[in-house]
Amino acid sequence: MPLCSMRQVLDEAAKGNYGVGAFNVNNMEQIQAIMEAARETQSPVIIQASRGARSYSQDKFLYHLMLAAAELYPEIPLVMHLDHGNSVETCKSAIDLGFTSVMMDGSLMPDGKTPSTFEYNVKATRAVVELAHDKGVTVEGEIGVLGGIEDGHGAGGTGLEHITDPEQAVEFVEKTGLDALAIAIGTSHGAYKFNKKPDGSVLKMQRLIEIHKRLPNTHLVMHGSSSVPKDLQDVINQYGGQLKPTWGVPVEEIQLGIRNGVRKVNVDTDNRLAITGAIRKVFIETPEKFDPRDYLKPAREAMKKVVAQRMKEFGQAGHAGDYAPISLSDYASKYAANALVAAR
Repeated sequence: MPLCSMRQVLDEAAKGNYGVGAFNVNNMEQIQAIMEAARETQSPVIIQASRGARSYSQDKFLYHLMLAAAELYPEIPLVMHLDHGNSVETCKSAIDLGFTSVMMDGSLMPDGKTPSTFEYNVKATRAVVELAHDKGVTVEGEIGVLGGIEDGHGAGGTGLEHITDPEQAVEFVEKTGLDALAIAIGTSHGAYKFNKKPDGSVLKMQRLIEIHKRLPNTHLVMHGSSSVPKDLQDVINQYGGQLKPTWGVPVEEIQLGIRNGVRKVNVDTDNRLAITGAIRKVFIETPEKFDPRDYLKPAREAMKKVVAQRMKEFGQAGHAGDYAPISLSDYASKYAANALVAAR
């Protein structure tokens, strides 16, 4: 099927009470790994690119790789999502290019680091919604601020200073009309999320549950949700790496979130760890190798294994066939109809 709207994917996920992994990419091998995992598990998939990825790979390369993925895997519902758009202009450029979903991260100022005001966030996110919905493109927004710095976005620190306020979340959804809401509950970007296995003092799952109770019909998003498995860390360190001990978000906590309204789960670091470990292994065990295919093939396979495992754990496996073809223009018409009803 052609590239589809993230709203369609999240609506179906809500019906089936499962989550959908959103995996970041920078190159061809990462896209191939995700699509192979999706085929193996028969899963819908969200592939997302940050501003850093768009700059690294160049927009046209990335976009045409995504079109190739849709062509080569026609049975897989595939969303092309902009991760952490820092401005209305950035989101518009992605929409114009052909992304089927965008995130306007108005929780931060355009520098991607400085926390913004609630008023600024509402204004920027609403502007993107008005641009996107006319074309059937999904919009994700964020209320609260995630900690950590990765790919040029994030506020640093632990993220605990900016946990999402449930009342503000309700107001934000009402004023923006967005499709999916990313909330801050103590997760953060990057590998170094926690210095011990997280508990209720740092990972505020009860806050997530409260927000879901207030917004039962809003698709929630968990960012910074790599689990940073010890076995992936160990492979890197075994072959010359120097990762410090670190903990990520336990899969069982993500599954708790999925049971309470989380429909999109962002994963990036786990895949980076898998790729790096596989490449280091080739370099150390077979130092005579110099063909990039000799290390990119096992790197791709290692990432595929992690993605397939997450697809099963999030519950999306087996659901690729649930999606009837629908064009973005059909979604644009639906948005327009909803807007008319709201106006009345």
